Amino acid sequence: MPDLQELVWRDEELSPIRDKVYQYIKQAIVQGVYKSGERIVERELADRLNVSRTPIREALFRLESQGFVKTMPRKGVVVSKLSTEEIVEIFTILASLESLTMKLAAQKAEPGEREELSRFIAELDTALASDGGLEECRKAHFVIHDVVCRAARSPRLTQMLDGLSDYIRAFANVGYELPGRLRKATEEHRDLARAVRDGEAELAENLTKIHLDQSKKAYLEALIKK
Repeated sequence: MPDLQELVWRDEELSPIRDKVYQYIKQAIVQGVYKSGERIVERELADRLNVSRTPIREALFRLESQGFVKTMPRKGVVVSKLSTEEIVEIFTILASLESLTMKLAAQKAEPGEREELSRFIAELDTALASDGGLEECRKAHFVIHDVVCRAARSPRLTQMLDGLSDYIRAFANVGYELPGRLRKATEEHRDLARAVRDGEAELAENLTKIHLDQSKKAYLEALIKK
């Protein structure tokens, strides 16, 4: 898995430090780097990220309001448990939103967007022909997702999915740790992109549900092995 800090800090156009710190801690929690019940020490995080303790404190306050951490007497800030039920709930919501997005995209995509999907399909076919090229598919998966969201012509639906984007990326990265999952996910994304490109709305909708069910199983299995 790519270095977590590198993922958050590598962009040249940096967002505000408090947002970067928030994303770092949230990703670490969702990916299981910070375990349930584990204490998060402001001073240690500040030293690790080379920032002051103020953005750390702000990020933890924000995460506590969202239920990711909680403050306990005599212990400080600890990681809340993301239960199996909550994980299943998130995937259930994703399945509904993403399957609708894929269906709408298949119906509404413009010629230019269908051409974009054709290029991505060709790239994924090339990557699948060589295991060495599969790592590049991580980016392609999310680029395809962005094209499909644009093609769906539903800003509110995209906004709802954007609210779950941290989970989408974190769940995918953890699931990819399982041997063979990245290849299988690449095949699933290729088939999804092909269905959307070809205007097969019902097929795109069904393939999305299958893909997210497989992603859910991979994520839960990977967490058990951590």
